[in-house]
Amino acid sequence: MPDYAPSPFDAIRDQVVLYEATDGEQGGTLEGRPVVILSTLGARTGQIRKTPLLKIEHNGSYAVVASYGGAPVHPAWYHNVIAHPDVDLRDGATIRRLRAREVSGAEKDDVWRTADAIWPDFPGYRATAAPRDIPVLLLEPIP
Repeated sequence: MPDYAPSPFDAIRDQVVLYEATDGEQGGTLEGRPVVILSTLGARTGQIRKTPLLKIEHNGSYAVVASYGGAPVHPAWYHNVIAHPDVDLRDGATIRRLRAREVSGAEKDDVWRTADAIWPDFPGYRATAAPRDIPVLLLEPIP
């Protein structure tokens, strides 16, 4: 089993520890909105990485948005998911093994509507990130 490499960012590392220790009872929100913990394999290191992300449920799947707060580059977790699309998602005490796929076109527009309703800053992030197109991925059960 690969080693876990905690985030170099204190706030992320601390939130993951608190979330996992309490099954999301503490550390389970971002500005009052629920989060999940996405576990990926590092694209370069092969180490396990954990990232708290907004909980976005869409048509029976989870969606994740690689907004990085509107930064001009994709977040590291996105590169990890593209390299290793089978991920673990912790929602409270439940851990699911899921497969990520990036969405586009009308499907992406549909997911954006759901995501924007949960996090109203997403439209601003899209404007700030331009010309970068913010990736949106669905995390679905592995057949």
